[in-house]
Amino acid sequence: MDTQILEDIGLSTAEIKIYLALLEIGISTAGPIIEKSGLQSSVVHMTLGKLVGKGFASFVKEGKRKQYQAANPKHILTYLKEKQTNFEHLLPQLLAKQQQAKLDVTVFRGVRGIKEIFYELLEAGGTEHHTLGSTKESLMIPTEWWLEYHTKRAAKGINAKLLFNESLKSWKAEKLYKRVEVRYTKEGFEPLSETIIRNDKISLIIWTEKPIGILIHNKAAAESYDKYFSLLWEAAGKK
Repeated sequence: MDTQILEDIGLSTAEIKIYLALLEIGISTAGPIIEKSGLQSSVVHMTLGKLVGKGFASFVKEGKRKQYQAANPKHILTYLKEKQTNFEHLLPQLLAKQQQAKLDVTVFRGVRGIKEIFYELLEAGGTEHHTLGSTKESLMIPTEWWLEYHTKRAAKGINAKLLFNESLKSWKAEKLYKRVEVRYTKEGFEPLSETIIRNDKISLIIWTEKPIGILIHNKAAAESYDKYFSLLWEAAGKK
């Protein structure tokens, strides 16, 4: 008999041997089980206790002796369903812990690499696209590409809030893109960096001659950046 599936559900080699022995013997004291399984007495007694605890065996006491019996194999399905139900209750907490700890960082270089970042952001989920600090150097990527990208973004139902540097004001993104609000930083403030927040991802781009981009996948970090963006967005709206 192939007993691998019994190992897969968490039974040890000793537990499998004793459970199968019990199925063949029927109701029995420990003695015949020791003989049938070929295991040491101490191992059999300890393992019987484990099988009882897991619901794979039961016993009745006759005087000082215990009579053991294997549980109906059909009851294993009930055992597995209970395990699954318990795990399903725990799963959201496990996923939340994983998400908090997860910090995937990928570096991209060159115009082609920056385009790859934006494609990743396009598939990042969520309903808001927030940009902080884009500069005129970003126009090293042709206008046609930006128009196509933001058309795809709008088609996905994603709204954009773009807090651009003053140097992009003449470009009039608010007239070029759909589903967009645009505000501008104060004149004279012209960093080469740009930050984009989409759902649980953050992109940091440095628009040097050969641009460098960093894509970070972390929910907690994205939420923190988004709060910072909101503060700057509100401040820009009060000018």
